[in-house]
Amino acid sequence: MRIGIVLYPTFGGSGVVATELGKALAKKGHMVHFITYSQPVRLGGFKENVFYHEVSVSDYPLFDFQPYETELASKMVDVVKYEKLDLIHVHYAIPHASAAFMAKQILATQGISIPFVTTLHGTDITLVGRDPSFEPVITFCINQSDAVTAVSESLKADTLKHFDVKNDIHVIPNFIRLNKSSEKNNNEEIRELYANKNERILCHISNFRKVKRVEDVIRIFAKVVKTRPSKLIFVGDGPERYHCEMLCRELSLCEHILFLGKVRDTSHVLNISDVFMLPSETESFGLAALEAMAVGVPVISSNTGGIPEVNLNGVSGFLSDVGDIDEMAKNTLHVLEDEHLHTFKLNAKKQAENFSLDRILPMYEEIYSKLVQRT
Repeated sequence: MRIGIVLYPTFGGSGVVATELGKALAKKGHMVHFITYSQPVRLGGFKENVFYHEVSVSDYPLFDFQPYETELASKMVDVVKYEKLDLIHVHYAIPHASAAFMAKQILATQGISIPFVTTLHGTDITLVGRDPSFEPVITFCINQSDAVTAVSESLKADTLKHFDVKNDIHVIPNFIRLNKSSEKNNNEEIRELYANKNERILCHISNFRKVKRVEDVIRIFAKVVKTRPSKLIFVGDGPERYHCEMLCRELSLCEHILFLGKVRDTSHVLNISDVFMLPSETESFGLAALEAMAVGVPVISSNTGGIPEVNLNGVSGFLSDVGDIDEMAKNTLHVLEDEHLHTFKLNAKKQAENFSLDRILPMYEEIYSKLVQRT
């Protein structure tokens, strides 16, 4: 099949999943065309059956805000026509689904029928989507999609609760490339760059937004380090990073905490970590937690959204109520004990196998095949 994939090309979960999905489809022989405003961060170099189409953003002085949705729809029309696409798969509802609908209508006037799949990833429904000004458009575009998927049962329930959706929603969870993520780097020299031999390493990876409750990670760590010598590694950047750095200074923890900023391949950090922290206010799925588990890193997380569908309480890590710093610290110390850590690491890796690419990819291919056969 010839498949167009529309995505945000950044470090966010939706872009990562969409890119990895496209690469996997290409590896199976499908022709995959990425359509977005810059090269996806996970795309890498030259790959067979992979093509990238950049959406040129206008700098016409009339516009205070550039009409990206219109420009994206125009690019989609162009790619569908001249690359003979069989379908379009858009990731994240805003503005990709509405642009796909516009492109579909334009192409229909030229005798071209193109189905589109919309995958809901999280904040397009749980945060942005709840803005009343977006609700009519999101509802319309979900219902006009030829197929709709959501990355967790929790996200599906949120969508049905907040929008008047008549369309079926298929739950297809996020996935992990186990072979790639399980390449454990046993080079102790790298670990010793960040921690002494008697120290444990905790880590957190995110976009440092309020919903991630990154300051909770620091407050949990402050309790842990009093009992267990440890280091905390932060990966990522965003609006809350400054406040986190200030909190580190306030709590006199700077010598124990490292801010690495954005890292393209986070597996290198996960490979030397003992526990992954995810105390988010909400998560539609928890892809970062799954990536940690895939390399045998247990997860201490909140029990919100789709996280309980990924992290099994008492097995691959622990779940706690949002904001329960004391319990999260207690659970972290339990996991870090010598007699427990190895078991939790094995369990985390085993749980991640339920989300392997080999299990998830055929679910998307089945949806694609049904749509193409209908057109």
